[in-house]
Amino acid sequence: MDRFREDEGFIKEEEKPLPQNEFQKQVWLIFEYPESSSPARGIAIVSVIVITISIITFCLETLPEFRDERELPVTSRAVNGTQERPSLTFSDPFFIIETTCVIWFTFELFVRFFACPSKSEFSKTIMNIIDIMSIMPYFITLGTELAEQQGQEHNNGQQAMSLAILRVIRLVRVFRIFKLSRHSKGLQILGQTLKASMRELGLLIFFLFIGVILFSSAVFFAEADEPESHFSSIPDAFWWAVVTMTTVGYGDMRPVTVGGKIVGSLCAIAGVLTIALPVPVIVSNFNYFYHRETDQDQASLREEPNNGGPSNPSEELHGLRKSSTSNSKDGDHNEETNIPVEKTNTKANSRMDIKRSLYTFCLDARETDL
Repeated sequence: MDRFREDEGFIKEEEKPLPQNEFQKQVWLIFEYPESSSPARGIAIVSVIVITISIITFCLETLPEFRDERELPVTSRAVNGTQERPSLTFSDPFFIIETTCVIWFTFELFVRFFACPSKSEFSKTIMNIIDIMSIMPYFITLGTELAEQQGQEHNNGQQAMSLAILRVIRLVRVFRIFKLSRHSKGLQILGQTLKASMRELGLLIFFLFIGVILFSSAVFFAEADEPESHFSSIPDAFWWAVVTMTTVGYGDMRPVTVGGKIVGSLCAIAGVLTIALPVPVIVSNFNYFYHRETDQDQASLREEPNNGGPSNPSEELHGLRKSSTSNSKDGDHNEETNIPVEKTNTKANSRMDIKRSLYTFCLDARETDL
């Protein structure tokens, strides 16, 4: 019913809970709703710039010429067969940039947590969880680095294990790209579309799973007697079935026999049909959320006062009093010039009668021509 009302033009405004305290309310509006004021837009621009710099730094530090030397093992003929590597973390430019970005992210998170209307709802929000996860790798990496500098009794195996764990933890930093959705309505619409299409996406994955099992088994038995077959087992053929049904076709695994090629053709056709079935539903959901967002923007623009009209009831009442005063003055002026009001009304009525008769004559002439 709500969706039908929205399709008919009745836009349901989303409830925006605000803190009771006036100071917290202003801070919450500045950091949570960029369109609320000019300072809020400025904070949003700064946040987007910091997120972009953090993502660029995350990508650039993996280049071979910028890679941290701490990750490369250094061996020598020392007493224990290893040589201690100097820690370049605190003097690394990428670390300094990362520290600056994390300081801003932490400040923004704590300010929003302080000003939020409900601490429990704030902790359950997906975007806030992503914010926490995006800054945790920095503090874990910093703590690990400090522990390695203080204790030098660990061996190379422990160092390799700690480096592997740090690589996995640093991977979580890529989640910062989702922070952009807080300031982008397009990403918000995409997220709402995926959330509303979870049932269709689940059906798509289920159909793909069935197709992978069927066609990987079929191609394995079709290529079983071929010595140059690329399919050594059914699980080994899962990769080929996924690549074929999604129409990617890497070419690393391919059927050789005629039966295998027939199975591959059927697998590709089934993949195209399977993927194409839920796409219209997803597109329909995207159009729904997109038009709802644009309609809300247009409705908010219509609600703004325009043409300098009265903004409160007192001004409107003052305008009515002013108009009544002017009407009374006009009546006095008519009395002074000895023109009765009834005569004026008679002239106006006669003019209206003339207009109506002309309009009726034009309609009769048009019907005669037809």
